[in-house]
Amino acid sequence: MVHPTALVSNEAQLGENVVIGAGAIIEGDVVIGDNCEIRPYAMICDGARLGDNCKVFSHAVISSEPQDLKYEGERTFVEIGANSTIREYVTINRGTNADGTTSVGTNCLIMAYCHIAHDCSIGDHAIMSNASHLAGHVHIGNHVTIGGDTLIHQFVHVGDYIMTGGGTKLVKDLCHYLLVDGHPVRVAGVNKIGLRRKGFDESDIQEIIRFYKLIFRSGYHVSDGIKAWQDLGLSNEYVQKCIDFIAKSGRGIHRMKSE
Repeated sequence: MVHPTALVSNEAQLGENVVIGAGAIIEGDVVIGDNCEIRPYAMICDGARLGDNCKVFSHAVISSEPQDLKYEGERTFVEIGANSTIREYVTINRGTNADGTTSVGTNCLIMAYCHIAHDCSIGDHAIMSNASHLAGHVHIGNHVTIGGDTLIHQFVHVGDYIMTGGGTKLVKDLCHYLLVDGHPVRVAGVNKIGLRRKGFDESDIQEIIRFYKLIFRSGYHVSDGIKAWQDLGLSNEYVQKCIDFIAKSGRGIHRMKSE
């Protein structure tokens, strides 16, 4: 099911029921899973690894060389998980020696004109809205929705179940479960609606809200707020994920402003 005008290397590994449209280019060091569809004029470059049931739309470029001066032609990769969709004019650069791989998880939707730079990783069930851009080494968690025209600085880590408004610019890490918007960033609160839609228990949502109010809106330094939470003897797995995330942050975190 390869269009006669497509250019497909004999070395490329194609799964069953793969459809490749007119003018598409598939280079040699490429693996494409079963039931994938590569639309006309898309380009799948060396190092690309696509899981089953992926769709790559017209003029997307997957696994092109990274825009990084330290890249010296080493063999690196882009991995895209099963059931993910890459829309028109998306560019995803492969990794460098730093991490080796740029990855997009399963069941993701990367909308038109997005850019994912070298050594980024995106979790499962993520959505990147039109014209959003990730600089190098950005890590995005699971179930994240990135609004259109969002810009994320290199090395920033974004937690799970985040939602950003259109035009947001992130220059620090963003902890789990939050809503953010704007430039400079405004942390609006906990993504309550998103968490409810994903089946979170209401008691867990309220504990997350209580935790963030304590560390961000009680006049504490973040570390002192975490200690105050721990001194209360409270235990919640989702709050603990937030504490662990903050402890590992290398760039500092975006925080709610005190009211």
